[in-house]
Amino acid sequence: MHIEQNILDKVNEWLTPTFDSQTQEEIKEMITTSPKNLEESFFKNLEFGTGGMRGVMGVGTNRINKYTLGKNTQGLSNYMIKSFSGEQLKVAIAYDCRHNSNTLAKVVADVFSANGIHVYLFSDMRPTPELSFALKYLNCHAGIVLTASHNPPEYNGYKVYWQDGGQLVPPQDGEIIEVIEGLNYSEIKFEANENLIEYIDVAVDEAFAKSTIENASFNTPLAAKENLKIVYTSLHGTSIKAIPGVLAKAGYTDVNIVAEQEVPNGDFPTVKSPNPEEPEALSMAIALSDKIGGDIVIGTDPDSDRLGVAVRDTDGKMVLLNGNQTMVIMTAFLLEQWKRAGKLDGKQFIGSTIVSTPMMLELASGYNVECKVGLTGFKWIAKFIKDFPELKFIGGGEESFGYMVGDAVRDKDAVAACLLVCEIAAQAKAAGSTLYKELLNLYVDFGFYKEHLISLTKKGISGMQEINQMMIDLRENPMIEINGQRVVCIEDYENSTSRNMFTEEIESISIPKSNVLIYYLEDGSKICARPSGTEPKIKFYFSVNTPLDAVEKAKEVEKQLDEKIKNIIAEMQLS
Repeated sequence: MHIEQNILDKVNEWLTPTFDSQTQEEIKEMITTSPKNLEESFFKNLEFGTGGMRGVMGVGTNRINKYTLGKNTQGLSNYMIKSFSGEQLKVAIAYDCRHNSNTLAKVVADVFSANGIHVYLFSDMRPTPELSFALKYLNCHAGIVLTASHNPPEYNGYKVYWQDGGQLVPPQDGEIIEVIEGLNYSEIKFEANENLIEYIDVAVDEAFAKSTIENASFNTPLAAKENLKIVYTSLHGTSIKAIPGVLAKAGYTDVNIVAEQEVPNGDFPTVKSPNPEEPEALSMAIALSDKIGGDIVIGTDPDSDRLGVAVRDTDGKMVLLNGNQTMVIMTAFLLEQWKRAGKLDGKQFIGSTIVSTPMMLELASGYNVECKVGLTGFKWIAKFIKDFPELKFIGGGEESFGYMVGDAVRDKDAVAACLLVCEIAAQAKAAGSTLYKELLNLYVDFGFYKEHLISLTKKGISGMQEINQMMIDLRENPMIEINGQRVVCIEDYENSTSRNMFTEEIESISIPKSNVLIYYLEDGSKICARPSGTEPKIKFYFSVNTPLDAVEKAKEVEKQLDEKIKNIIAEMQLS
């Protein structure tokens, strides 16, 4: 097959003595046996996306390996040395259960230390939110987590956090990327200064647990906690290092762990995908819950920043809540707790994203607080906390099963969210209600909002081209009517414009640029198209809503909303 010259130039660079013999041998093997794989490994450089950098592990510029991560770390080191001139620089590093995460974390630690930067390296795998906490707790300048979240086993990744405990945002991200891209691989300092590498574990664990319990506990009686039957699965991930201990310290005694998924394992052998967004991922936990009569099922992804929740519906059947539903339940509970405590004075806010449920705006209005809406990714919610110090952050989340309670951790945090959702469930059960009934009551108060996500996987060069073309078509040939409803407005975040489809009036959008399109229909429905920033996917988000007069009508109304979503998907030819 023909390979472009620019790709061959990269390949030849990786065959020089700058790269170790094993790397060179693997490349030579690909040249003779798998030129297509060679092309995929070198056709571009791995890029920072919504949640940092993720990719398949292997050799090449488009793969996760010691050289691509080493180059990132060298660039970050150079940037920090320039930005914090004269300071004793400190970084914290954590990693998850994935293959090579521990060895890649040590490579990253080596490069930092070789540049004179003090490294706090966790001695074993830890949840991602603990890294965000540790960074602030240890007064570090930056932090790194080696993780690919819920991606398949062949993936790994590299997430960068800044002084505030949040992930990189503008302008630092662009400035750091520019430094990285200006480096040659020969400039990476791999020779560690072991005196600058300090291993951390129990002391930080205890501080993290204490902080979590303080932030996510709300005066739930001990008897109510003991009466809640919890089924929990770590899906072979890192949350096993934190969640059981936090729940026990908080007073929850009836926690039933799915034994088959308890041991961390980067192959994730019992699931097709270790993603709590996928109903199949929690099937073993739900089966255990049905066996023992559980009240609530909780599962977390490999690095423990997302959680899936299943609860019993009005018929007693376990149903998986989506990320929008758990976000709404937790936010409404927090707002009510703040209100009862007399702490709402107009100087608070909740956070959400442009692809999440509009119901968050209704909640904010109902409690007279502001809802700040940003791009996908918790780094934007963390940026709101940093940019508006005069406002107190209550909580917030996004549709992709992530939530953040307060500002002790500046990223989505399944550890705190797990405790919070147990608090809500325990209090509801003690009051003769359920988590599901509490959700239905919210729909009566604020409107029944129903969301749905379609995620289309398009791998490789051809897949990237196909995704690009889909976005071009949606922009250049916009739909005028969908499911009998006129399109009233199209927001294009790449061009920072909001276009009124009736008057053709165009207004500017102040949110940072991103490759996202949102269609708004005249009945209040919302359709969003967004290529993933971390996976070879394009995602379509659907939100529909209608009033709900009474809880008893919930099933009937939900069927109507499901049918509306089904019709929209069919008309857009996405089914």
